[in-house]
Parts: sequence; structure tokens; C-alpha cells
Amino acid sequence: MTLAPLHQSFYEPSAEVVAPLLLGHWLIRNTPAGPSGGIIVETEAYLANDPACHGYKRETPRNRAMFGPPGRAYIYFIYGNHWCFNAVCCPAGVAEAVLVRAIEPAFGIEWMQANRPVMGAIGLTNGPAKLCAALAIDRGQDGADLSDRNAPVFVAGNPGRKQMIPDHDSITTTTRIGITKAAELPLRFFLSGNKYVSRGTEV
Repeated sequence: MTLAPLHQSFYEPSAEVVAPLLLGHWLIRNTPAGPSGGIIVETEAYLANDPACHGYKRETPRNRAMFGPPGRAYIYFIYGNHWCFNAVCCPAGVAEAVLVRAIEPAFGIEWMQANRPVMGAIGLTNGPAKLCAALAIDRGQDGADLSDRNAPVFVAGNPGRKQMIPDHDSITTTTRIGITKAAELPLRFFLSGNKYVSRGTEV
């Protein structure tokens, strides 16, 4: 399969628009052993006027990638132990991003299992910190160009997405989880019935 990255223009709309559109596409980590990754099955949007957004107050060294340009990786550290991967949206200067919460493993699964040895495939990447551990994603990939197939991490278009997501009912929308600020906003999206979606508040 040819893994063709999504164009930078894909990320120019608001994260609220991009988050459900990312579902069904491939999150790919380039490794010495070849591509590793899988289908994005769960996302959350974080918006410029959103108190839960890291860029809500101002730009800092930690969140600089979030301020653009669009189509870059924003990777941050949480709980002193975990990394989380986001796709930056909107024109440069506007801090919005989509948190990828879960993927369905498809490529380089043995490499992922070596990074995160767990029993069974479901628990390998069904949470934002889990998928980063499995794909060895950390601060070193912050700011990576997601539209560049040679970047350490990128997002590739899935030609079979329309068959996977035939209609609106294929996507479930809920409030975000694991946060306290603006937790009531319906900005979490996932593939309905997919077994790789995170179970709740876990990272």
C-alpha cells in the first residue's frame, strides 16, 4: 500500500472540523524497520477559545508548535510520565489541535509490541499515552511536518475510508474525557463500535 500523506490544507480548518475527518486515516511512524502505525479511531478537538486548550492563554516554549503552521505535530508530556500526540490545525498564530486518542494497529505491530509489551493487541494503542509509547513518539517529534512522508511521524490518507465510514452514524460524538475545564463540550469523536477506542478516562 502506498502511504500518501494528507496535504497541509487538510488541517487549515478548525480542530472541531478536522477531528472527525481524521478518523479512518493512518497515523504512521517511520522506523528503521519500516512504517509502523494504524488507523485513527478516536480523536478530541481543542480550540483557541477553549479553557482546556494548552494555547488558551499564551504561547510558551512548551506549546509553540500548537501555534502553527497547520499540519504539524504537537507533542506534550503529562502526569510526569506520558506523551500525547496532536495534529495542529488552523492558520499559523491560532492555537488549535486534535488529540489522537487511539489507533487500530495495522503496520509494524511487532515493533510496537517491543516498545510496549502488553498482552493482546487491543491494549497496545487504545489510549493517547499508550499509542505514543507503542510508536516511540516523544518530544523529539514535536513540530514534525505531518504532510511529509519522510518525517518521523505523519498522517497518511486511507483510500478505504469511505467504506469504513459510510455515513454520519459511523462516528460517535461525546464530551471529552480526562479533563476538568470545558469538559461539557462535545468535542470527542470515535468510530462507533470500534474495539480499539479507549475505555474511559485512561491515558
